[in-house]
Amino acid sequence: MKKSNHDSAHKHVTGEAIYIDDMVEPTGLVHAYLGLSEIAHGKIIEMDLSAVESATGVIGVLTKDSVPGSNDISPTGKNDDPIFAQDINFYGQPIFAVVAKTRAQARYAATLAKIEYEQLPHLTDVLEARKQSYPHVTEPLTLKRGDAPTTLEQAPKRIQGSMRIGGQDHFYLESHIAMAIPGEDDDVLVYSSTQHPSEVQHMVSHALNVPSNAVNVKIRRMGGGFGGKETQSNLFAAVAAIAAKKFNKAVKIRPDRDDDMVATGKRHDFVIDYDVGFDEDGKIEAVHANYAARCGNSADLSGPVTDRALFHADNCYYFPNVLLQSEPLKTNTVSNTAFRGFGGPQGMVGGERIIEEIAYALGRDPLEIRKANFYGTIDRNITPYHQTVDDNIIAKLVDQLEQSSNYQNRRDAVLEFNNKKGIIRKGIALTPVKFGISFTATWYNQAGALVHIYTDGSIHLNHGGTEMGQGLNTKVAQVLADEFQVDLDQIKITATDTEKVPNTSATAASSGSDLNGMAAANAAEQIKERLVTFACKEHKVEKDDVSFALNTVNIGDKSFTFKEFIHQAYMARVQLSAAGFYKTPDIHWDRASGKGRPFYYYAYGASVSEVSIDTLTGEYQVDRTDILHDVGNSLNSEIDKGQIEGGFVQGQGWLTTEELWWDKEGRLRTHAPSTYKIPLASDRPRIFNVELADWSENREMTIKKSKAVGEPPFMLAISVLEALSLAIASENDYKNCPRLDAPATPERVLMTLERLRGERNA
Repeated sequence: MKKSNHDSAHKHVTGEAIYIDDMVEPTGLVHAYLGLSEIAHGKIIEMDLSAVESATGVIGVLTKDSVPGSNDISPTGKNDDPIFAQDINFYGQPIFAVVAKTRAQARYAATLAKIEYEQLPHLTDVLEARKQSYPHVTEPLTLKRGDAPTTLEQAPKRIQGSMRIGGQDHFYLESHIAMAIPGEDDDVLVYSSTQHPSEVQHMVSHALNVPSNAVNVKIRRMGGGFGGKETQSNLFAAVAAIAAKKFNKAVKIRPDRDDDMVATGKRHDFVIDYDVGFDEDGKIEAVHANYAARCGNSADLSGPVTDRALFHADNCYYFPNVLLQSEPLKTNTVSNTAFRGFGGPQGMVGGERIIEEIAYALGRDPLEIRKANFYGTIDRNITPYHQTVDDNIIAKLVDQLEQSSNYQNRRDAVLEFNNKKGIIRKGIALTPVKFGISFTATWYNQAGALVHIYTDGSIHLNHGGTEMGQGLNTKVAQVLADEFQVDLDQIKITATDTEKVPNTSATAASSGSDLNGMAAANAAEQIKERLVTFACKEHKVEKDDVSFALNTVNIGDKSFTFKEFIHQAYMARVQLSAAGFYKTPDIHWDRASGKGRPFYYYAYGASVSEVSIDTLTGEYQVDRTDILHDVGNSLNSEIDKGQIEGGFVQGQGWLTTEELWWDKEGRLRTHAPSTYKIPLASDRPRIFNVELADWSENREMTIKKSKAVGEPPFMLAISVLEALSLAIASENDYKNCPRLDAPATPERVLMTLERLRGERNA
């Protein structure tokens, strides 16, 4: 397949790319802004909005009583996620919205509300929520195979421990935004920065109490999403639409970065309690682990997120006997939501901690323990959810990276350097990734596409996926260009639109290219079949005599340009349009029994990271990272490498610098770039080598035998956390597992060093 640059790359660089806030505004457009709660838990006794309503430029105010239909935007239908709240469950929960002529006027007016609350006790911490018997936001999951409790009792060696893994803000460049334009009757057009246009359509229709066919949702591109715009965009679209229909004006809503961070969900943070039994060679015999998650005030997507944490607790390792349990706990914090990896990274970090514990207990290189416990290819290949791993390439991939990165010699050099007991210590780690691809909600594994060929040979492409910078549109357009054998510039990619492709799935679960690429290919196949039938009839040839070459159609001994041939077909009244469809085959999942095949295939990868830490301050840098990643037969190697590099750095930020902190009043205090540290360019590895496993090809019938690339690279950053752990462990001659929690901020690194010094001197 021909490779191509990202279709909007030049527009991103020049500033020509049109986002919602760049669109030409309709005449009479007004602005909405949210009024947020100032307590973490309680009830509203009295709300005086008179000062808000009388403020300069204000057109009106929306409250729960302004919602024509359902005052709920819960994606699971649990009726626990109000648009405007009466009972307050987190600090910063939306209570009302003000609509004014300018955004500045609306923003100021929202601060004038006088609200009297009855405050109730609140909890923001996972362990406190457990201690106080806070409810689960959704039903926990149990995965079980074999007899873990009995095997643990009989195991030659056994370790128990606990680990905290922090959350993460999405910090997309473009904050949440929606613009709604009222139409006639019940109609409303909504421009929403969303990864899930159909869900926005449904939520707006419920809020307005109109059928879905009255709501049209469009999105050309987002300035980043990372899962944060899968369900969280529902709120802003619903508010804009309600205001648009109430005041019969176009309405835009865009929160400040601070309010966006306070009022929208994050990556779930976890506390993982683990119990592992193993033998003298480091082979795991049994694992029992509990994954408690801070889910926030409502269910949102916490059920499937905590489920996926369990699905990836094994990472690349075979657990002969296993018992895994989720604990999705309610807290008085913003409802946590989807984030790149969707719980998988948290589960995987917990699994790697178990490997690390075994390695330190036996005085071995963690890589040895990893290899000893890798899934097999013929046996030892059944997951805790009873799926057979039948495409395992992790051993080959790790062996190649171990050699190409010179891991063994570099590890020896690190240990020798640390033996000098200097202020600077080094660490190195090689960690693997196995990530399951498919929505675990099986019904989401479907997609549609709409393809038109016009009489001049130009092609219109629309599909149900959304472009958030990841290059999805470019990949799907490449698929179409390859099917018709035309130049990519003949294909026009248009905004995702619920009027063109209905019932779309979220662009999530790394499934965008898999699903939408296949749907586009299906549409192309339908059109090509009609074209070939026409050619055979018109030119008296057999099907085998018709072929599509570069911008040319060969029919017997004749050749026509694609444009000429299409015009002939049009004149013969051949339909030149098709709606394509695809559903992922051979997947199923029974949550009640904890068994099934939730994933169509696995994507694999491995990374080696080397770090240096200052033992006096806890500060550190990543000196070098080498990555070898599996994308199958790559659809676009440059885009794929960009996703791998970006995913790694974002994962590194999650595990090292990005820290969410709530104060005693339940207020999120890390709510701006000044208090929340995402990775800078200077934080990237000083040497950064990224290669694709070019020998890999997907065994399943995916589009062009490619593999997903959106989420799996995120977890490659675990090698940074593990390398930091090794550097810290040198303080106590590697006798103890440092048990470094995440994020491994310089403060946490220093505190862990101090703890090890105390253990050494005890």
